[in-house]
Amino acid sequence: MRTPAQGIGLSRSSFAEKAKKRVFIVDDHPLLLKGLAQMINSEADLAVAGQAQEAHQALEALSKSKFDIAVVDLSLKDGNGFELVKMLKSRFPKLPVLVLSAYDEGLYAERALRAGARGYVMKSEACEKLLGAIRQIIRGGISVSEDLNLRILQKAADGHAESGGSPIEHLSDRELEVFQLIGRGFKTLQISEKLCVSFKTVGGYRDRIKEKLNLDDSARLVHHAIQWVQESQKFSDRG
Repeated sequence: MRTPAQGIGLSRSSFAEKAKKRVFIVDDHPLLLKGLAQMINSEADLAVAGQAQEAHQALEALSKSKFDIAVVDLSLKDGNGFELVKMLKSRFPKLPVLVLSAYDEGLYAERALRAGARGYVMKSEACEKLLGAIRQIIRGGISVSEDLNLRILQKAADGHAESGGSPIEHLSDRELEVFQLIGRGFKTLQISEKLCVSFKTVGGYRDRIKEKLNLDDSARLVHHAIQWVQESQKFSDRG
């Protein structure tokens, strides 16, 4: 005798699959993308229903189907993760975004939240932290580390007073992106082509970065940027 579910062509497993929350992943590392998908798909309540390695692929896929959350890396081959988060917030305001990044949350997490993300998890964190953040955000919450939460509350209590930390914190999102690219060895023309802006615009970014970081010339800018990228890489490698 057929059960009601079987009578309409749906098995219990089909119902369970349908009940899973749909996760979309954006990351330009194929192996990491595969590993994330396997981890999430092993959960009873979550399923990776879409993935992309580039920003334009993500925007196209997200416009064709509905998802419960997007998990986005900040480092993408065809664009800046901050810009993608902002576009997702603008085009799909009901889609919550979680940033998963190798970058230190001390410099990047608040920027991600200002861009529209609902949470920030570093790739060095345990798998349980990522899964917990996904579930919390799907439920309508915000997920950040305890340290970041305390930092944000402290700033609010101090009336948004300046933290007095690294001068790099005062760079805009785009200036930080240019600074990072300089540190990775990109020349001005290469940066302009990658960011789809003019050579002159990149020059303007470089000048503002030098002013904010109190660097006298381009040689010091390049040296400082390379040193910062190397230190950032050491930090992420420890995870």
